[in-house]
Amino acid sequence: MAYDAFDLGGKVAVVTGGNGGIGLGFAKAVAAAGADVSIWGTNPEKNAAAEKDLKEINPSASATICDVSNESAVEEAMAGVIERYGRVDACFPNAGIGTQNQKPFFEHSNEDWFSVIDVNLHGVFYTLRAATRQMVEQGEGGTLVLTASGTAIQGAAKGQAYAATKGGMIAMTLALSVEMARYKITANAIIPGWVDTAMTERLFSWDKFVGAVMPRIPMRRWGTPDDFGAIAVYLMSDASRWHTGDVIKIDGGFSIF
Repeated sequence: MAYDAFDLGGKVAVVTGGNGGIGLGFAKAVAAAGADVSIWGTNPEKNAAAEKDLKEINPSASATICDVSNESAVEEAMAGVIERYGRVDACFPNAGIGTQNQKPFFEHSNEDWFSVIDVNLHGVFYTLRAATRQMVEQGEGGTLVLTASGTAIQGAAKGQAYAATKGGMIAMTLALSVEMARYKITANAIIPGWVDTAMTERLFSWDKFVGAVMPRIPMRRWGTPDDFGAIAVYLMSDASRWHTGDVIKIDGGFSIF
């Protein structure tokens, strides 16, 4: 007899930054498990390509142009999801940008700082606020899965803004897990290791970086977006209905070696 707790049929997921990388890995997996998926991104070409791939898995998938750092854009995008699908059962606030410069911390401008904070932290707040409002109104529970980073628990030179946002996301996850439990909404965070995406392409082409980091990964390979599909399905499914307030590392063992 099949174990049907992982069946996501009838559920709706929103994945920000879902047009590539880990976000698309999340979206493909939950779509394959039966969920209707709305991915949000700012690049029209990437959105269109990702939507095409997702529709081959689940024809109901859709892509929306949304800059999550814009409060009004987030509210409009969420309203569009509700109008199209009638509900929201899971939210993956995955959209994020890395540190945009390699200047010493004491040379960072306000713009350097806020450009990262606006997307990675304010954008998560706007997205989760809109999602939880809808989930509470539905009264049927829900799932929140935040994409954090190893920089939240490890020192990252010249990456203080990025690290601050990811540490803030973990703190937000813990607070949400307690407050939202009464509504049967779970909240968990993922800490990915070194994953082969557009964000890491420059680093992975740098021989010195590869030589220093790869020996510290016990699995001896970079992660791929597909490595995050199973956790997305599990956390969105009924199988994880008592699993909340967790910070889950998926990093090939990097953080412990």
